[in-house]
Amino acid sequence: MNVGVFIGQALSAGELNASALAAYASNLPKVKHVRNLGFRPKLDPAVLAEEIRREQIERVVIAGDSPGYFKPVFTRAAAMAGARPDEVRLASFREHGAGAANETDRAKAIIACAVEGVPFSLVAVPRETSVNRATLIVGAGIAGIQAALEIADGGNKVYLVERTATIGGHMAMFDKTFPTLDCAACILTPKMVAVGEHEMIDLITNAEVSEIGGRPGDYKVKVLRRARRVDLDACVACNICTDICPVSAWSEFDCHLVRRKAIYIPFPQAVPNAYVVDPENCLWTQSGGKRCGACVKKCPKDCIHLDEQNRTEEIEVGNIILATGYELFDAEVIRRYGYGTFPNVLTSLEFERMTNASGPTGGKIVLKTKKLNKRTKTEEWLPEADGPPPKSVAIIHCVGSRDTNYSHYCSRVCCMYSLKFAHLVHEKLPQATCYEFYIDMRAFGKGYEEFMERIKSEGVHVVRGRSANIVEANGQMVVRGEDILHDRVVDFPVDMVILAVGVVPSPSTRKLAAMLGVPRGEDGWFSELNYNGQPTVTERGSIYVAGMCQGPKDIPDTVAQASAVAAGVLGSLSSGHGVGNLDSLSLSEIEARARQAQVAVAQIPVCV
Repeated sequence: MNVGVFIGQALSAGELNASALAAYASNLPKVKHVRNLGFRPKLDPAVLAEEIRREQIERVVIAGDSPGYFKPVFTRAAAMAGARPDEVRLASFREHGAGAANETDRAKAIIACAVEGVPFSLVAVPRETSVNRATLIVGAGIAGIQAALEIADGGNKVYLVERTATIGGHMAMFDKTFPTLDCAACILTPKMVAVGEHEMIDLITNAEVSEIGGRPGDYKVKVLRRARRVDLDACVACNICTDICPVSAWSEFDCHLVRRKAIYIPFPQAVPNAYVVDPENCLWTQSGGKRCGACVKKCPKDCIHLDEQNRTEEIEVGNIILATGYELFDAEVIRRYGYGTFPNVLTSLEFERMTNASGPTGGKIVLKTKKLNKRTKTEEWLPEADGPPPKSVAIIHCVGSRDTNYSHYCSRVCCMYSLKFAHLVHEKLPQATCYEFYIDMRAFGKGYEEFMERIKSEGVHVVRGRSANIVEANGQMVVRGEDILHDRVVDFPVDMVILAVGVVPSPSTRKLAAMLGVPRGEDGWFSELNYNGQPTVTERGSIYVAGMCQGPKDIPDTVAQASAVAAGVLGSLSSGHGVGNLDSLSLSEIEARARQAQVAVAQIPVCV
């Protein structure tokens, strides 16, 4: 069979050495014709048909970062030339993780498989390895919790490592979930308690992975345990230490809306349910033991040890699950929205804490008011339960998302949680006016479209168009934006603005990716082995991704992916073996496998 190889880039130019790939393809036995198309060429089906006819090409291979972009014109050209349209094959570098300059061999192997008419994923299967039965999960949000419980319920040891002092992740901060408006804590906290009490789960909080060695199926991991300075087994969360502590600091769990003490518990339902010392604000740790220490003297259980030191321990595991989650985009970067300048411009997570019954205002939606901090003698803007409610609220979508200046991708969850906020405003403040500024409403999930229509029927003013800026006029904030459906610019005076900020990879993603050798996509999220066929597996053997660390997704999709990862781990444990690294296969080995597999796949139908 005469094969023609056409190399073209659709998404970006110059990431791979196209001339080297063309030279390689031209030396393959079946290849008769090779052409470099360049970046997004304008292709004429008639001209291509003549080229296919002239070169007597029987199979067309389109190679590039996204060859499907060019497939329709090549399929048409093949039909015009009298060739078989089903012999137009794709060699997708992006799909199989060959997007960087140092991955030219991978790109060559992908071309070789397409030339032979064999799917790359069919032959590029690493060798099997033995596997340790223990599993490490990095990150204890809802994804890590779900995977840990399913693996541990199968009778297998799980090490669950979380960098903060409690498990639960961002979901523990939420009030309600969309579209059912169920209580987030009612769903999450039973799972948190189950993790804390499970005999097969070793819960390691206030810690992070510092080093990883070994091989797939037998990893040796060093975990840095930061000193908690409170004995988890002895502490009964009696609150005496917090009452006596003289120092206050902003609460991370409550998004800096209120203050907490230097010895604190993140929230009442925290797991482990024990206090932790903040070394950055504790007088004892900052003075080298020369000041304060009042909590030690007053503790009735003698469980506070301010001189405790960080320590590193090593564990051995067979599989590693990455569930490191996400962070919110820094809204302060976009200065026109006034975050950090206007006290009543809030991020979505700040509003979540305000509407939560266990939050700083007991669930009441109120405006921040200026209060004097008696200790520092400075004025602070704080929300209090008896504060004035807003009479008008604006919710601005896509802050930091779908914007080429920041994150070009859609964060997926923002539209729906913004609609949820509008419902909560209407429910708790029936007389308040609520505006929603959106670009496109993306209600993609089960029941989401119906939820959107329900919120619209509740009297929310939905305005399609980008918000330009937020300014102050006559002592009140004014939101200026466009209303593209009515072709006008609008100015709405409001008391409160909620910024629906997008999501970005957590800070630990870059460090873990370098440590593990797991690639990341152009947006910074962990890359899966194959988006369509293997969305939970990475190129690194026995390492999986679950939840938001792989890309934006909602809670149901996160839980489903965590369960899928758990099933993959349990499968490897039941069989007693895992797989090695994909990059352990040489180009020549993949070429040989492709030639051997060609006959076996000859009868597999090809999608046109």
